Amino acid sequence: MIRPILRAMTCAGAGLWLTLAPALAGDAAQQSARSAAEIMDILMWNREPVGGPFTLTDQAGHARTDKEFRGRLMLVYFGFTYCPDVCPTDLQAIGLALDKLGPDGDQVQPVFITVDPERDTASHLAEYVPMFHPRLIGLTGSADAIRQVADAYKVYYARVPLKDGDYTVDHTAYIYLMDRDGNYLGFFPPGTSADRMVEIIRPRLAEPAR
Repeated sequence: MIRPILRAMTCAGAGLWLTLAPALAGDAAQQSARSAAEIMDILMWNREPVGGPFTLTDQAGHARTDKEFRGRLMLVYFGFTYCPDVCPTDLQAIGLALDKLGPDGDQVQPVFITVDPERDTASHLAEYVPMFHPRLIGLTGSADAIRQVADAYKVYYARVPLKDGDYTVDHTAYIYLMDRDGNYLGFFPPGTSADRMVEIIRPRLAEPAR
């Protein structure tokens, strides 16, 4: 398991695990089925399988499935484009890690999956993801499709209303490392440096697909 440093953090929580807001309790399409604390326990102790098949839409409007990435490692990150700090910081670290890997970085596919499909349309992702790396693929889909893939990856997220009538999305911010066959290897917690990612990823690149 990849657990360089554990920091309990949700994107809107600024270091705190948040429980679901009561107003959201009936909105299953806009939240995960489990709390952030439950998900942390699953990931830390490998209590359940992580990951699974998905069919979502990329920033070019094309349907993409998990099977397209077989033969490469995957770095999978769940977030949203209106995230003020945690998501951009982690996406920058992912992009820098790929650059530091040099030509070997071509064997790693970075994937950003939105937890805010209402605002993060394909066209919006097309403007956002190139800021972090030219090979970063942004994925969106229906609220139900996002919920299913987030549940498979054990991602907590919940829509949180703001006073001005807008909203933010609270979510766990882990970077999932998947092997060449799509199997879960472990996670990098938020704030992991690019150098630490490279240190963990480079030995995995020498391992053939099973």
